[in-house]
Amino acid sequence: MDRPRAVAALRAALLAFAEQYLPEASPWTVALSGGPDSLALTAVAAEIRPTTALIVDHGLQAGSAQVAETARRQALELGCVDAVIIPVTVEAEGGPEAAARTARYAALADARGGRPVLLGHTLDDQAETVLLGLGRGSGPRSIAGMRPHDPPWCRPLLDVRRELTRSACVELRLTPWLDPHNADPRFTRSRLRAEVLPLLEDVLGGGVAQALARTATALRENTELIDVLAAQALPAVTVDPGQDATGQDATGLDAAGLDAAGLDAAGLAALPGPVRRAVIRCWLLAGGGRGLTDLQIRAVDRLVTAWRGQGGVAIGSDLRGERLFAVRGDGVLRLRREVV
Repeated sequence: MDRPRAVAALRAALLAFAEQYLPEASPWTVALSGGPDSLALTAVAAEIRPTTALIVDHGLQAGSAQVAETARRQALELGCVDAVIIPVTVEAEGGPEAAARTARYAALADARGGRPVLLGHTLDDQAETVLLGLGRGSGPRSIAGMRPHDPPWCRPLLDVRRELTRSACVELRLTPWLDPHNADPRFTRSRLRAEVLPLLEDVLGGGVAQALARTATALRENTELIDVLAAQALPAVTVDPGQDATGQDATGLDAAGLDAAGLDAAGLAALPGPVRRAVIRCWLLAGGGRGLTDLQIRAVDRLVTAWRGQGGVAIGSDLRGERLFAVRGDGVLRLRREVV
């Protein structure tokens, strides 16, 4: 008997992904929510390699424990070697969607046991991500969307439409969980899915989701090239903390809370703009910056290109109780840390 068509297409997509990114036939894990995308992915993954399903229970909805248990049972019935439920506590910081995502990824990273994690993101998810980034003006990195392979995260279905995973569940006679949050207009992504993308498809005559996904790929290829150039340029513009003009100690902070290491403004100014901003981004991340936006990076860039003695640029810190600022002094960009 021929394999059902949707299941065969998903299996082909996963096999092609594995051949390119995960050629060694070692076990993997799959993030299973119980929804159609992750359930269909779990079904085909368990046929190909030993698969462990990781089920994160966010505890945000009534009955979430039952949903997680149903997903666990389905995973084992589909042939997974193990299925683990991971309860998490979702913090309030950053809004419900972002906070849940942060908690989920942290839990998956802790539980994966060194194995790659398959995620059920589809082409439709990619299109929504591009639209979100475009609307927020977050710069080319956000519009570049999700990477297919961003170890340990693996997204083998980014070229697959959402309707195919639903068809696969029908073919396999699986009953997926339909998350009510996905239809809740309080959430921006839900409105994009239900209102904005269908309208764009109607106005532009179809093919919008695929076009947005192609745009993401093109931008991602460009930013990855710029990142390579930035990594090559970074050592040449990094100020040796033992040789800087202020006579600081080679480690730690000075009395003003300034990091010892910094970036040479003149060296940065000689770089092409996109490369320079990528160097600045890399430096900020290495110094503990988080949640960087294109506006912040460009503001730091103006400390190099439009220096008029202006004050520092506030940067989000990955440490609680700390404020982080990018400042310029004596021709060097440094990070200043303040305790709050």
